[in-house]
Amino acid sequence: MFIGREKELKDLEKFYGENKFQFVVVYGRRRVGKTTLLSKFCQGKPSLFFTADESIDSISLERFSKMIFSRYALSGLSSFNSWEDAFTFVGQKAKDDKLILVIDEFQYLVNANKSIPSILQRLIDHQLVNTKLFLVLCGSYVSFMEEEVLGCKSPLYGRRTAQFEIVPLDFFDSRKFFPRYDLQSQVMTYGILGGTPQYLSIFDESVDVFENVERECLQKSSYLYEEPIFLLHQELREPSTYNSILSAIAHGNTRLNKISTRLKIDDTKVSKYINTLIGLKLVERLKPEPIGRIGRESIFKIKDNFFRFWYRFIFENRTLIDQDLGHFVANNLIKPSINEYMGEVFEDVSSEFLEKMNTQNRVPFTFKKIGKWWGNNPLKKREEEIDIVAYDEENILLGECKWWNEIVDISVLNTLIEKGVLFDFKNKYYAIFSKSGFTKKVMEFAKVNDNILLFTVEDFAQNF
Repeated sequence: MFIGREKELKDLEKFYGENKFQFVVVYGRRRVGKTTLLSKFCQGKPSLFFTADESIDSISLERFSKMIFSRYALSGLSSFNSWEDAFTFVGQKAKDDKLILVIDEFQYLVNANKSIPSILQRLIDHQLVNTKLFLVLCGSYVSFMEEEVLGCKSPLYGRRTAQFEIVPLDFFDSRKFFPRYDLQSQVMTYGILGGTPQYLSIFDESVDVFENVERECLQKSSYLYEEPIFLLHQELREPSTYNSILSAIAHGNTRLNKISTRLKIDDTKVSKYINTLIGLKLVERLKPEPIGRIGRESIFKIKDNFFRFWYRFIFENRTLIDQDLGHFVANNLIKPSINEYMGEVFEDVSSEFLEKMNTQNRVPFTFKKIGKWWGNNPLKKREEEIDIVAYDEENILLGECKWWNEIVDISVLNTLIEKGVLFDFKNKYYAIFSKSGFTKKVMEFAKVNDNILLFTVEDFAQNF
């Protein structure tokens, strides 16, 4: 099933149609679908697809050579003498005819042979640029690809003709994996698995969300049970400290001093660990939108919903799960807290919804920025938080998101309107997103006030 990469595929096809040398860099976290995208792109086209591993250089060159010899039915040869010879041969095959060469997990080749970027740079400049080769370097270690391939200190800097960072799918693509689920189940599944296609493909929509969680997350033998631990071990030398930081953030310790206090580690050291997690695209640093009296401190958030869910509910309950008590964990530890957990997810999905509405001119004004806000309320002498703020020079939209089982009453709307006095904009709009709907009084108020927008989960079914 190929879902959610239509734009990237269309762009790759456009570059392929230009009938000249192309050097494309594709990168992104593991499991996000890079290989699936490139495999789809290569279908029906002359191509060489090589996946590197953590072998020593000579073994990697031998494997690469055998792939080429097999492709061109060359017998009696064991290996090219050098990478330069191998790449030169491929370039010659693409002299007059199009040929795609994909090198997946490129970081492993460079780890074993630091000269490969320089070799490719020389060949691109003097030979390959005059061919019809479509060269793709793909990697899962994001910081490596950004620094060693795309970075200004890389020998390959300035040579690429296109680049694609493949990120997890948003909610509106992720929900396509579960067309038989209702909207609430789709949002909840996205909150648990995030937008990683490989994870989404594991859940079975013929059973409900929590049964899927029990089957695929809360059993020792299940694929997702230790997936975050496995990925951290691949990327990091001290996974135990990173585990503790991710667990702290998942449990609501989103500011540096709170994380440090929980771990009993100096702020400076914690900050270095967090920066590494940011480089891996697992954590992001958020600042309030620069309007009104903003808060000074940044907060940290786990970007990937599955990591957030796992460190919130599974990491500390593995002893119970190892005793085959996954059903107990689901019913007694996850279900009672799932609405609280889903609050942040609902905010993210609501923001995505507004952004898509914005691109179609379906909001009261075309906003330029969207984010969160927290800061000082001088009137009430306390810090306030607003789930969503979207704005331009003259207009602002304030959004409140309620993943509650109860319907939203007028007090929620009144509180949001009160917060509007903190911002000096010509026009102010207020949006409330509700899981369970609104009271009659709220809906009647919105009917006679054009600056009030009400959305339920069912509105997310719109086709974007």
